Amino acid sequence: MSRSHEETVALLLARHDRTYAQEAGIELADAPAPLYQLLVLANLLSARIGAGVAVATARELFAAGFRTPERMRAASRPALVAALGRGGYRRYDERTATMLRDGAQQLLRDDDGDLRRLRDASSEPAAILKELQKFPGIGPTGAAIFAREVQGVWPVLAPFFDKKALSGAVKLGLPDDAARLADLVPPDELPLVASALVRVALHRGAGDPLG
Repeated sequence: MSRSHEETVALLLARHDRTYAQEAGIELADAPAPLYQLLVLANLLSARIGAGVAVATARELFAAGFRTPERMRAASRPALVAALGRGGYRRYDERTATMLRDGAQQLLRDDDGDLRRLRDASSEPAAILKELQKFPGIGPTGAAIFAREVQGVWPVLAPFFDKKALSGAVKLGLPDDAARLADLVPPDELPLVASALVRVALHRGAGDPLG
């Protein structure tokens, strides 16, 4: 028997009950430090590397104390490379260390270390995404990852479901439209649903990804 959209979403959230930010240990709020940590995570997740490795690497960076742009800018290159290596990010460690330090410096210079200033200076979601892409290592994919996760505390971006999330929705027989998906859950669950749909899109096994 086929499931209703509501039943499918309930199963989806029962199977995937954490966002990528939560997995990385980020207590996301509309505040400078957690927003910066999400930017770091988006940078890591947007590379051609497994999401699990990117999340583990973010946790290593934060455990090493690199939770603010000030601490990231002050980090020594060997310390950054070591943290990236412990997370399994060895393929991109040297380049990523440079991007992270340069991005921290840019954020401190242009927005006093506070991504809310970037948001408040942009009147449209598309403009916010464009500004995010000015950071080293944050292209369209990285900006979309950031928007997916931050929409719960930045309502101006909600509802946000990028192509990857929408492809997961199609696999489950859910609407491939952000507004229609948003009608299925409370606003505070949008980041969780978006992350869960991405996980479905990345699922390579046979059969029902929620089975």
